Amino acid sequence: MSRLKDLRKYVEKVLNKMEKNDKRNSAVAHLYGVSLAATMIAKKRGLDPELASMAAMLHDLHAYKSGSYDDHAHKGAELARQILTELELTNDAETDTICSAIYHHDDKLSIDGPMDEVLKDADVIHHCMNDLSKPIKEKEQARFDKLCEEFGM
Repeated sequence: MSRLKDLRKYVEKVLNKMEKNDKRNSAVAHLYGVSLAATMIAKKRGLDPELASMAAMLHDLHAYKSGSYDDHAHKGAELARQILTELELTNDAETDTICSAIYHHDDKLSIDGPMDEVLKDADVIHHCMNDLSKPIKEKEQARFDKLCEEFGM
């Protein structure tokens, strides 16, 4: 089995513990949606699509597990490191790359490392395109506009 499939099985077990079906369904849709977007963006930018997808599968897991978005990016990076260490899916450098992306993913107005930017952009794509009836958040508008230009949309 691939590393990504192993990680998805783990994440699904965590999400299946969520009591409310609508919240669980939303969490699954978001993590898988961001994961697909991250894979595509990383591939286009010449980065590792598997690591991007793994970061995306873990990026909001702390919030879903705890029920709180309070400092979820930083706490999520710590949780991701614990999970990746426990599952032995990545080497130290890969773990650092994934955890950095998760740590920085909520700061959409800053520019960080290449993989950090992939996760931020994938998150924005899902936020902006998953429900076209919702307005785009001010902090995501400029990033979304750049993504539309990059992808010719």
